[in-house]
Amino acid sequence: MQTSFSELEYAAKKKLTRRDRFLAEIEAVTPWAALEAEIGPFYPKGEGRGRPPIGLHRMLRMYIAQQCFGLSDEGIEDALYDSQAIRRFVGIDLARESAPDATTLLKFRRLLETNELTRKVFEAINAHLAERGLILREGTIVDATFIAAPPSTKNKAKARDPEMHQAKKGNNWHFGMKAHIGVDAKSGLVHAVIGTAANVSDVSQTHALVHGEESDVFGDAGYQGVEKRSENQGSTADWHIAMKRGKRKALPKDAMGKLMERFEKLKASIRAKVEHPFHVLKNLFKHRKTRYRGLAKNEAQLFSLFGLVNLVLARKRLMAFDAQGTS
Repeated sequence: MQTSFSELEYAAKKKLTRRDRFLAEIEAVTPWAALEAEIGPFYPKGEGRGRPPIGLHRMLRMYIAQQCFGLSDEGIEDALYDSQAIRRFVGIDLARESAPDATTLLKFRRLLETNELTRKVFEAINAHLAERGLILREGTIVDATFIAAPPSTKNKAKARDPEMHQAKKGNNWHFGMKAHIGVDAKSGLVHAVIGTAANVSDVSQTHALVHGEESDVFGDAGYQGVEKRSENQGSTADWHIAMKRGKRKALPKDAMGKLMERFEKLKASIRAKVEHPFHVLKNLFKHRKTRYRGLAKNEAQLFSLFGLVNLVLARKRLMAFDAQGTS
């Protein structure tokens, strides 16, 4: 295909922006064939009359760019016209064609949600990482973070989202949902995701965040008593849960107290890895608020987001692995 003047001009520019570099890395490390294999059987084939559907490869790229930059359906449509970097990533040449519109992306997103394909996308990405030895199964860190939901009633339904709830952490109240994750203790990559209302306790979801093969599970003080819960009675893992702040402050100053304090610091250093996925989710992808009404749609998005979080966290190791494979 002949290259347009705008593409030649863009390719000739001397400075690569952070967006250029980021999209190039996502391009390189995403297992495109595996993701398309999961979605392909559900994607419309364009049989019969009417305009043929836009290619799956292009729609998947548009969806991934949307998630990485925290954009609405209308926002990513506008970005395709505003950003040559995003157009190149998606594969759009405006000299020959118009960009897919927000409605087309909405239909694609609903196809993913209806058929639970975002979970399959997450699993396909993790299988790709596991094949390269980046996800081990010896230990799991569990944690959760609040995702705020709009508290306003100035909307079509004239009500707050009934599936979101209010919960208190420290002195602050939060309205919305929680993203619960299980993270591989060695690599820091996410292997389990659950979305619940904000008032659901962290400890109640632990059994669904462990895969059963780990020898150790780490959690903060919110998981106190997890090993005594009925759903965890069959677990053979050692539970390393942080001591409550008051109890830790009351530790004796003798040799035993100092040893216990050192052990708490060691557990905290391991648990710190769970903050890396949350950092990418909220600060890089800018996913601090729910985008949709209802838990199902928002949980479906979390699977896509955390799959991409894993690619971002592992991108240097993946690129090094692929470089070794081609040398």
